[in-house]
Amino acid sequence: MDYGCYAPAVVFIEVYKRKDVPITIEEARVPMGAHKKVHIRKISQIESVAQRWQDVHGRNPNEADVEAMFQEFIPLQLACLADYTDLIPGTLEAVAEFRSRELKIGSTTGYLGEMMELLLKEASNRGYAPDATVCASDVPAGRPEPWMCLQNAMNLGIYPMEAIVKVGDTLPDIEEGLNAGMWTIGLAKTGNEIGLNEQEIADLPQDILEAKLTQAYTRMYQTGAHYVVDGIWDVPPILDLIDERLQRGERP
Repeated sequence: MDYGCYAPAVVFIEVYKRKDVPITIEEARVPMGAHKKVHIRKISQIESVAQRWQDVHGRNPNEADVEAMFQEFIPLQLACLADYTDLIPGTLEAVAEFRSRELKIGSTTGYLGEMMELLLKEASNRGYAPDATVCASDVPAGRPEPWMCLQNAMNLGIYPMEAIVKVGDTLPDIEEGLNAGMWTIGLAKTGNEIGLNEQEIADLPQDILEAKLTQAYTRMYQTGAHYVVDGIWDVPPILDLIDERLQRGERP
């Protein structure tokens, strides 16, 4: 859900605005995929943001500032999450294909447990329910560390790790899957790398869209993704390619 990863981005902008430090949506997106508190910290470490903070507050942002913004972030995010819960087109069809292959589906997220409760309810109302869900707050550390992936594997009773495919729309998603020893598939068009919703993408001139897609594909491949596709609807055929590689004795 949340084509273009807007829900967190708009709230990160708001919490910095409340500290009189404006940030751009591009700056808000840089650490996307991390635990939300880590995300706020990483934004504060962006050179341009740190300079603006210095200009306003006369010092660099510190951990107390990060904690204060995180505490503001939680209710703000909860208040607007339901506005960004439409499923990305092709999700239900892809999930139906996964189910027909008798695959189990686990979910990892940088959201907190109370946020995921809301999102899982909204997803279920729209016809999608994963078999397991692990939040960054459930494990010692979130992405890019592998613990959420490994906890999903434990909860689902699936091993070895090469039997699992990690699909994600941020760079930390890909790193998380690689660190867990899984095959990784990046989603370039519908997630944070382009950062536009379906209508905004439809309104782009074709040459600009192609340039943005090329950049997103390149960044995901450079991060180490085994495969990169436009969206979730493109994933089922990739599973066949992975099966063939496994049969040849290849591993991630």
